[in-house]
This record gives sequence, structure tokens and C-alpha cells, in this order.
Amino acid sequence: MKKFRIVDLVILLAVVLALVVGFLTYKHLRQTADKQIESTQKIAFQVFLRGVTITSGSSPILPGSDTFLSIRNVPYTDLKVIDVKIDTKKTVVPTPNAKEPFTLIQDYSQMFMYDIVVTVIDTAKITKDGAVVGGNKIKIGLPITLEGPDYKFNGTVSNVQIITPEQSKAIDAQLLKIKAEQQAAEKAPLQNPVNTPVQAK
Repeated sequence: MKKFRIVDLVILLAVVLALVVGFLTYKHLRQTADKQIESTQKIAFQVFLRGVTITSGSSPILPGSDTFLSIRNVPYTDLKVIDVKIDTKKTVVPTPNAKEPFTLIQDYSQMFMYDIVVTVIDTAKITKDGAVVGGNKIKIGLPITLEGPDYKFNGTVSNVQIITPEQSKAIDAQLLKIKAEQQAAEKAPLQNPVNTPVQAK
């Protein structure tokens, strides 16, 4: 019976020691991470969506709308879209012009396939190792999923930029303008939808 009490005491001491070491390690890592944060600023980052198939005749992602982000397949949050650039698939063809021997034309074999660049904004913690949002370092090549009411696209981060106060004011003004245009469009008479390919910007 005495032997079992000694074993129990050893186990108890080991558990307490493990808890103490774990707490001190966590506290040290937390303090180290806090020291690495230089500032909190707004950032804009672009998500490149390659080879998206769209047959509806319009882009499902619009400037001024919200899109839900998942980072590395982990749900994050809704972010504001400030810009969308969409282009049809292109192919290279030769020309008789010696100065410009090749030109790009629309690839009609992939009429409903598009490359899209979506720019979103967020508030990030700026560290020496880059911008951090939702516990993730936002860097070029990071897998991102954009999701809305009628779309879910997988892409990668293609550009990251810290927004200055002047740029932030310009973006806010741009979003207000987009909202006003959308409200005016909602009040306008409805037109018959035309099922045509999305026009490139």
C-alpha cells in the first residue's frame, strides 16, 4: 500500500511539473509573438482565380460586395471586395507584322473560362515576417477560397499591399460610389437578361 502512495505522488508531481512548464512556455511564446507585432494596419490583397467557368453572362463577384474567405480550408470571415478584374482565356497567334510577330486573341475553344483577380481589404497585424490576419500570414501563394451566395472559387494570393490613410479614404469613397450606383440600378426598370459571355475589362 505504501508503494502505491509513492507512485501516486510521483505521478502527481509529474503532472504538476508538466502544467507549470506548459504554462511558462505558452506565456513566453505569447510575449514573443506580441513583441513581433509592429502595428495594426489595413491591407489589400489580391486573390487570383484561374480558369473559372462562368456561363451565366455576368460575374458573381462584384466590387462593393462581401465575400467569405477560407484560408487553407479553414473558415475565416467576410471581407469587402474593392475591385474585380476579369478576362477571357487568350491564345497566341502569329501575325505578318515583323515588329509584332504574335498577338493575343480570345480563345473560342474556352468561351466560358475566365481568369479573375479579386481585391479584398482587411485589418492585419503587421510583423517583421509580414501581415497576419486570422492567425495566418498573408503571403503570395497562400491558398484562399472565396464563397458567396452562388459561387465558391479556389485561388491563391497574388499580391499584398499595406494601405496608407490616403488610400483608405480613397477606397471608402470608391465603395460609397459603388453603393450609390447599385442602389440606382435597383430602382431602374428591369431588363431581359442576355446569356452572353462575360465581357473582359
